[in-house]
Amino acid sequence: MLDDVRFSAGEFSTSIRFLSDPTQALEGVQLALFDTNTRPLLGSWSGPEVVWPAGESSKSWAQIDSALSKALELELGRDGVLAGVGGGVVTDMAAFAASLYMRGCKLVLVPTTLLAMVDAALGGKTGIDYNGYKNLVGSFYPAAELRIWPGFLQNLPERDFRSGLAEVIKHALLGESDLHSLLVNQRQAILAREPDVLEELIYKAIMVKVGFVERDFREKGERAFLNLGHTFGHALEAVAGFDGSWTHGEAVCWGIGRALDLGVRLGLTPRGYQREVESLLLSYGFVLRAPHKDAGALLSALKHDKKKYNGHVRFVLQTGFGQCLQTTADDAQVLATLAGGI
Repeated sequence: MLDDVRFSAGEFSTSIRFLSDPTQALEGVQLALFDTNTRPLLGSWSGPEVVWPAGESSKSWAQIDSALSKALELELGRDGVLAGVGGGVVTDMAAFAASLYMRGCKLVLVPTTLLAMVDAALGGKTGIDYNGYKNLVGSFYPAAELRIWPGFLQNLPERDFRSGLAEVIKHALLGESDLHSLLVNQRQAILAREPDVLEELIYKAIMVKVGFVERDFREKGERAFLNLGHTFGHALEAVAGFDGSWTHGEAVCWGIGRALDLGVRLGLTPRGYQREVESLLLSYGFVLRAPHKDAGALLSALKHDKKKYNGHVRFVLQTGFGQCLQTTADDAQVLATLAGGI
């Protein structure tokens, strides 16, 4: 079993525990938040709970209200312990609810997907979708504890598992050479979900994000590099309507492809590096074209990106492995980049 990790994020402290048994996941919890997919995973739980409908459409004020109402009904105080059990949707919403209740109660997150384990549940970003735009409303509120049982991944649907691999690949591209080597050299073992290799993959990917979060909790500088592929990817998700035709990870990989293309167009990204990354993404089954999408609609969605600076969308691009920068681009360049990916 992997060693526990403790790290600081601004004024917050998070403990990451790797569990040997899923029955440890909700110890000490007073209110558990699930979705309809994750509730069966912890069938032994008999305490107070809220079960949200599964899917991105649940990331709404109405579902946050259901959690807050239940916490109030239970008369939980600020020292109450609220837990979110699920993938990125559940962990985002549970953390947002915890940040609001009593202006912040204790939060435990139990990620059940690879994406949540290595990214969504880690680092304190919370949120819901608003008016069709992903995570437009939210807060920074890290979990006091992140409890990880890698065994959850053995029964995860294949598409969801690969969606998580998108974030792992992104973490590797940010400069973690050991993680990159693992992805290149152990692809078959990773796709077969061999437990020892998965544990190593999860741990290395987590440590990449921990480093960024510790150094730049509120995303004033280098933490923004974790958004590689996300500005384009979120636009694709918005245009697709969060209808399940694209998972978050699939959209991020498409977005990484578009970021590489924009970098080449701007003379910042070497074409050889672009080909190398695209080859890695394709080897894991990701698609780098979004047919039947409209470039103009994608550009319009991009302009609503929540990470705008002085009214301009800033793109995370790469000049090479582990070398990132943020820059703006004019509409003509962005539109050509989008058109090249459909």
